[in-house]
Amino acid sequence: MEKYQILGRMYGFRVQNLTLTRLCQQEVITAVNGEFPGPTIEVHEGDTLVVHVFNESPYNVTIHWHGVFQLRSGWADGPEYVTQCPILPGNKYTYRFDITGQEGTLWWHAHSQWLRATVYGALIIRPRNGHLYSFPKPLEEFQILLGEWWNSSIIEIENQALSDGHGPNISNAFTINGQPGDLYDCSSDGTYRLKVIQGETYLLRIINAALNNQLFFKIANHTMTVVAVDACYTNPLVSDIVVIAPGQTVDVLLTADQPLASYYMAAHPYDSLGFEYDKTTTTGIIIYENTTSSSPLMPILPAFNDTATAFKFYSNLTSLVNGPFWAPVPLKIDKHMFVMEGLGLVPCGANNTCTAFLGMQFAASMNNESFELPTKLSMLEASFYNLTSGIYTTDFPDYPPLVFNYTDKSNSLNISLVIPSRSTRVTKLKFNSTVQIVFQNTALVGVENHPIHLHGHNFYVLAQGFGNYDDVIGPKMFNLINPQKRSTYGVPVGGWAVIRFTANNPEEQGNINFAVATYLRPLKLLDLLPLSTSKLLDLLPLDAASPTTMDEPPPPPYPLFSLLHLKQSPFIATRPTNNP
Repeated sequence: MEKYQILGRMYGFRVQNLTLTRLCQQEVITAVNGEFPGPTIEVHEGDTLVVHVFNESPYNVTIHWHGVFQLRSGWADGPEYVTQCPILPGNKYTYRFDITGQEGTLWWHAHSQWLRATVYGALIIRPRNGHLYSFPKPLEEFQILLGEWWNSSIIEIENQALSDGHGPNISNAFTINGQPGDLYDCSSDGTYRLKVIQGETYLLRIINAALNNQLFFKIANHTMTVVAVDACYTNPLVSDIVVIAPGQTVDVLLTADQPLASYYMAAHPYDSLGFEYDKTTTTGIIIYENTTSSSPLMPILPAFNDTATAFKFYSNLTSLVNGPFWAPVPLKIDKHMFVMEGLGLVPCGANNTCTAFLGMQFAASMNNESFELPTKLSMLEASFYNLTSGIYTTDFPDYPPLVFNYTDKSNSLNISLVIPSRSTRVTKLKFNSTVQIVFQNTALVGVENHPIHLHGHNFYVLAQGFGNYDDVIGPKMFNLINPQKRSTYGVPVGGWAVIRFTANNPEEQGNINFAVATYLRPLKLLDLLPLSTSKLLDLLPLDAASPTTMDEPPPPPYPLFSLLHLKQSPFIATRPTNNP
């Protein structure tokens, strides 16, 4: 076979059915390379990452590299029908992109249907050779992937949610590294165990891969020192609790400074709404070397609705300004946006009987728009080939259509406010412009903490609070010195958050897309999902006048529709390689 040179790391992903036994029964899931969670990708900053994906599952699939900048490689970002069409069963696609200006813990996951529930894994970015992390070197490091488990097919759960409009059934368990832990039936033997040496320090790379839930994470009798979030260095924050939203990562240093014994690590949901939710607790066990104790000590987790603890953790994080890749907060703002976000209701689909409020179905709403994905062509292709007609429009509103008391619960189910329009509307940004967005939570259909995720960029979290944002008081709360930087953040329950970022990543003609969790229990879905009940702030194509706009078409293996007939192309192939 023809060979070609690649500088960096190469991986092969085979997406397949996998039969596992959990909670006393067998279940068929979709997984990568027969592993759950999937394989860990390890690269150095500056590497080129190449991943050959072979779809041997019965479902369409794409892979998103959560938190990766994708500098001039937007074709590889992964959101289905946004940057690419799906990889069909029996087909394959090669993702190829550079890892630039980032180091720390990120992750990858499926970005089509709800396959993210089981198709996910860690993505570890180490410093370039000769460089060190900006924290003391640990003896060893461990990945802690928090997830969810259902005793049925996640696709069947999705189809049921689509049918009745009320959202999916709650999960049957939470997991640590794919295992529920010994508080669940038939789960003791598989419980994740981590061995430590007294007096040594370890790095825990914590990833929330749960589909629906923010989580409290705690280790009995130990504190942790947060040193990074979403692959961005933080000032050290000592805490006995970590609060982590779906899609977020938190790196902590753990010193084994307690008496020889075994200690549970445990996680259960942070639920700010109070509707039906999974109230179970997943556990792993930290075992000190030479301990004779066989009964692990259990931490006391916060109450499920402990918003004060969650807010304290989130709001106390600050950036390490002398760390690598830090840039001062831009002070000149080119574009202001005010986005009210929360849950709304839309009419039930044809031939369906919906069981949400008012006989309708739930729909995420941003400025009274509920985003719908195109189905004929991906948005990035449409932008590149100037075929946007019928795919998307560039008139997403910068402000809500109506100003009202957003967090007043008396507006709950107000029929004049609660029904958004279904649309595929986007906002255009100028290259290198600075954008500030106020995200305002609403109480139209419940009040809950809402995670958001920005593709291709990190953003500064300038401030957050409760109630309605005040444009006089709010700016006085801004941290413009060392605000935390993230790619995923939770807007406080019944409150607001202000973020700022520079649109300096053309992503090959520039795709920025915001994903927002619908976050009404039990429907809490992070990232793009195939319903109007979940959606994003939309694709934001950068201005075509950017000096670095894309001048190359999609790479040859790109899974695209025929541009002449707008139907699925039968040709999807990878470049030749000697290492599939």
